[in-house]
Amino acid sequence: MKRNFVTDINKIKYEVNTEVARLAYEGKLEEKANEIPYKIIPGRKPRYRCCVYREREIIRERVDLASGRISPNSKSPNNIVQVIEAACQGCPINRFTVTNNCQMCLAKRCLGACNFGAIKFEDGHAVIDHTKCKECGKCAEACPYNAIADSERPCKRSCPVNAITMDEDDIVEIDESKCIHCGQCVVNCPFGALSDRSFIVDVINMIKNGEEVYAMVAPASSAVFGPDVTTGKLRAALKDLGFKDMYEVSLGADFVSKHEGEEFLEHYEKGEKMTTSCCSAFVTLIRKHFPEDVKNISSTVTPMTATGRIVKAMHPNAICVFIGPCIAKKSEVIDSVTLGGADYALTYFELLSMFDAKNIDPEDYEDEMQQGSKFGMNYCIAGGVAGAVLESIKESGKAPDVKVRRCSGTEECKKALTLLKVGKLPEDLVEGMACVGGCICGPGMLEKSRTFMKDRMKQLAATDDRGVNENVVQYDDLHVDMVREDVE
Repeated sequence: MKRNFVTDINKIKYEVNTEVARLAYEGKLEEKANEIPYKIIPGRKPRYRCCVYREREIIRERVDLASGRISPNSKSPNNIVQVIEAACQGCPINRFTVTNNCQMCLAKRCLGACNFGAIKFEDGHAVIDHTKCKECGKCAEACPYNAIADSERPCKRSCPVNAITMDEDDIVEIDESKCIHCGQCVVNCPFGALSDRSFIVDVINMIKNGEEVYAMVAPASSAVFGPDVTTGKLRAALKDLGFKDMYEVSLGADFVSKHEGEEFLEHYEKGEKMTTSCCSAFVTLIRKHFPEDVKNISSTVTPMTATGRIVKAMHPNAICVFIGPCIAKKSEVIDSVTLGGADYALTYFELLSMFDAKNIDPEDYEDEMQQGSKFGMNYCIAGGVAGAVLESIKESGKAPDVKVRRCSGTEECKKALTLLKVGKLPEDLVEGMACVGGCICGPGMLEKSRTFMKDRMKQLAATDDRGVNENVVQYDDLHVDMVREDVE
């Protein structure tokens, strides 16, 4: 199958993951892992960088991450996002640079703005002495010709919580105490120097060992693997891949909507504010950066954990693997091993590699299924969570005059949480999505076609109109708890 990737970074990541998956299925990964860099980068001429040796070293580090291993030199070994050191050396080290736009003007405002004596004049234009520069940016702000370019590293610029710094060798360091695992640095690094650790090998080995491994696909899964690939087709392909069965996380989302709706009404009647808890990165943002707002987080588990608990209530020996567009879910799995939900998490990119390693194409299958309501299926869209919670409240016969703040992206989340912190938030319910647009724009999403949303809506239009609450009632005899275990 031919795959088209927008960037070479995603192409390389896919090639590495596919080779690792193929060897893991064959039981030869340990024996032949060292051959992968030479297979992907053959010959003596480099394809992307300065030399073939550096390219192969980057591939080797990627093989380690795809195999679930972490470099012994890692300064953030517990973080799901890791730094590929050999790839990190491609960024410009100096943030501010004087360009040819410098007119050597008489005002010399850049000189006056610098408090560190880092500006000097040579050969008819300004020059920055980087041994003195503190990268405050005052010179760039002062220049009337915009002649001083700001080349801040994209990973650092894209991090919404300032978790990225550079070490003494100008290699990226991730501050685990700040990182919310949103994956924006992974998406925005133009050299592919940041990547998420994978559970591909763990999952494949469990399947091969005959364990009862169940896949749980995120609400964003419709049309991800092709315009005609429904969740039913995806289920059939996953079973052929070796999974015992597949469940839709939109089912767990319905459980969350009902429980969160009931919980919100309790808060509302007391005059208290509440935030949703489905987005792992959003919850981590609150815990690490807005601890004063922790009391306002919904005590309801995420749809991933809810679905895992449902599956394990039906199949006590089940090992649950979440599959979706989110890197933060991997961190949730690691941090929440006692929650009784998902045991592992994969992205769509990783599942694609597993399919191609076994020559499986979901388009070749026929199957139909619907476990979640349309409201649960729309959890992946910004505004969808709050919409489903309000729908559940409406179905219960209650209709309070609720004000909702829907936050699309971490910057909007931070603004809402700041207002909540100081007691000036006018809304009653805050829906937080760390990714702009929702999970459907997550860092683990496959590159979407122009018609992706149209194809997805076409699939949703073919589903039935079951309600949130009526869907949940069918499973009442399972007695599944929807409260997080970390809630007192």
